Amino acid sequence: MPAPALWRLGGCGAGREEAGDGEGAPRGLPAPRDGLPAHTGVFLERVESECQYLNGMERVRFVERYIHNREQLLHFDSDVGLYVADTPLGEPQAQNDNSKPERLEYKRAAVDRFCRHNYQALTPIVTERKVPPKVRVAPVQSGSLPQTDRLACYVTGFYPAEVEVKWFQNGREETERVVSTDVIPNGDWTYQVLVMLETSPRRGDTYTCQVEHVSLQQPVRQRWGKALRGPLGREGGEGAGPPQP
Repeated sequence: MPAPALWRLGGCGAGREEAGDGEGAPRGLPAPRDGLPAHTGVFLERVESECQYLNGMERVRFVERYIHNREQLLHFDSDVGLYVADTPLGEPQAQNDNSKPERLEYKRAAVDRFCRHNYQALTPIVTERKVPPKVRVAPVQSGSLPQTDRLACYVTGFYPAEVEVKWFQNGREETERVVSTDVIPNGDWTYQVLVMLETSPRRGDTYTCQVEHVSLQQPVRQRWGKALRGPLGREGGEGAGPPQP
């Protein structure tokens, strides 16, 4: 069975907030009881609204979590249809919310009003959006060495995040001397990754960085070589330096 897709929205507030009906609305803890001192200082209340999808919209689950200072006190689960306390401190709030039929009806309807609606609205953006990567190769020199000892393949500006990057030396794939960063989000719905090949290029050698991505009809190959005569240089493709901002 495939893992469900998850979309999550969150909202937070500092201090005490009254309960709200909207998805992501901060909720407050019960007021201090008479005779007990109120706590002073800053605290954080956060609400996370999750939509979980299995096989598209074959099965949809709405979960809303209420978190106080990083501790989840209670949550609403559309599969249960009720608020569920996660700690003793959350029990009074769960009991109070479960005693309100209108609130329960509103939250149960979030599966259609919130989850299914957003799935239909965002699917073209989130699941069908494809942006091809830009690929550049450049030599890298360690500070203590006078010569190039690594080749860097910069793969930038692609979406979605899944990407496969391979290094080839003289047409043969290299696997043991390849070092890669994690795929890093740029903050603009695109990603980047840096894949380096540890090598000391010799004259006549050619190196190729190959990138496969769902946005490409065929792999992109960026070649770099050490010329038989003259200084180090690239062969084929565009630019031999890191991507420009």
